[in-house]
Amino acid sequence: MIVHVDMDAFYASVEQLDNPELKGQCVIVGRPSSRGVVSAASYEVRAYGVRSAMSIVMARRLCPDAVCVPPRMERYKAVSKQVMQILSAFSPLIEQVSIDEAFLDMHGCEGLFGTPQEYGTAIKASIQRETGLSCSVGIAPLRFLAKIASDMDKPDGLTIIDPDQVNTFIDTLSIERVPGVGGVTRKQLALLGIETLGDVQRFPDDTIFKKLGKFGKRLKELASGNDTVTVAPHSLPKSVSTETTLETDTDDEAALKRHLLRQAEEIGTELRKIDATARVVMIKLKSPAFKTITRQTTLEAPTRLSREIYHQAVRLLKKASYGKIRLIGTGVSGLLFDNVSHQLELFQKNDKEEQQWDRVGASIDAITGRFGKGLVKKGTLLE
Repeated sequence: MIVHVDMDAFYASVEQLDNPELKGQCVIVGRPSSRGVVSAASYEVRAYGVRSAMSIVMARRLCPDAVCVPPRMERYKAVSKQVMQILSAFSPLIEQVSIDEAFLDMHGCEGLFGTPQEYGTAIKASIQRETGLSCSVGIAPLRFLAKIASDMDKPDGLTIIDPDQVNTFIDTLSIERVPGVGGVTRKQLALLGIETLGDVQRFPDDTIFKKLGKFGKRLKELASGNDTVTVAPHSLPKSVSTETTLETDTDDEAALKRHLLRQAEEIGTELRKIDATARVVMIKLKSPAFKTITRQTTLEAPTRLSREIYHQAVRLLKKASYGKIRLIGTGVSGLLFDNVSHQLELFQKNDKEEQQWDRVGASIDAITGRFGKGLVKKGTLLE
């Protein structure tokens, strides 16, 4: 059986835990400004229709009495680490998939912790006792069903799908609840008359594959009760990214380039921290109407140099057609890790200048680690 643990309204719950005056109140976590976006919403404020990723302005319209607190990421990371340590006591096969959720493979642990009902209850009780926070737990024979189950009885829920219930559950499962089925895919499936995951089984493979390509194959597997994605402990990150919501909408290229430079510096630091290089650089732009534009490029040779990431991001910005924007982001993917074997380049790059800049980056990381972030920065980023 696979367990999915999902902390309830994590950021907002931590704020209510640390400040008892916020208990039972409508709490929004986000920068309290006209440009801010909701990072998390307590269950009390969700009753008014407030949701994550909503603008703070809209959230305040829906709930004028809500308390807005700025996010404290270091505190959330510390609590997350504590939660993962608790979970590691139940199974050695644990995969953290975000700051507030994880999968556990309980194979071989039944003798220690009993039935799904018993260890599901024990996991919830341990987290509540040691952190003061509640979580929702889903347990099922398949990974994707465990994730769906954890969302069925929020907050503080425990939902178990036994092996003999899987086929019936899949037959009646609304297709929009399947992970990966977004708005576009849902419309394509609706045109075929597919409303439940069970409906997918009644269509020929060719029809589904033609409509949805690679994801169609995945849907077919899930519909037949076959989830090939397993719990992968200590999985390596697939990408690194950061984004900024601007104080005012702008199309000023110089201002946007400064944001790209700062973001490239952050990404380069993170890549050095995890001993990785990246093959793909991308940028993300969001208009005042929340329309998103993305552009990406694949590099000839992987890099972790901030200046190379910045140069590629600027090239993508110049190629993108945009007006005024409210958000800009930079990211890298196609990561290669120094401690993991991978295919070598046919012609290895031996760029002395690149090596020197890599040492500069490492030196700045060392200074930052000892004396604090922001002590050393590019002159362009000075106010």
